[in-house]
Amino acid sequence: MSKLEKELKNEVNTEKITNFQLSKLTYLQAFIKENFRLHPPVPLLLPHMAAETCEVMNYSIPKNAKIFVNVWAMGRDAKLWDNPLSFNPERFIDSKLDFKGQDFELLPFGSGRRICPGLPSGIKSVELILASLTREFDWGLPNGEDPSKLDMDDKFGIALKRKTPLKLIFKKKQASDQYA
Repeated sequence: MSKLEKELKNEVNTEKITNFQLSKLTYLQAFIKENFRLHPPVPLLLPHMAAETCEVMNYSIPKNAKIFVNVWAMGRDAKLWDNPLSFNPERFIDSKLDFKGQDFELLPFGSGRRICPGLPSGIKSVELILASLTREFDWGLPNGEDPSKLDMDDKFGIALKRKTPLKLIFKKKQASDQYA
């Protein structure tokens, strides 16, 4: 969080955050990618149908078989990620990996013809909201709880949710802390 706040302070020196400024916030973008790697909005992509019998990684896939892509497991796969269970946005700094459907290690919104149509506007919204909330407020847990003891387990369903809902307390930052 402190790295994100520092980046915002260094890169955004106007009252309103612009799209141009958002594009320069590399740590914010890495932070969001890391969050979607660990907690994709949908754990299983809609089923795909095998057009013909084929072999994939020594598995025989029969024609017309329904194939589910487990995006949640891919984000935790030690063959794809170093230290996969730790939250480490730095893994995306200086990385070309993106979640726009071309990099198969990171597919929280699908790929190809079935990629989420709201992806471009949704991501811009997430970037702007997260940047604004981080810039304007100090975040805390109720009763001074220790953030390292948060239950980060997921509750599976059509959409992925936290098993224990997150409760945050926002306190408005002083004007001198917000703008450079």
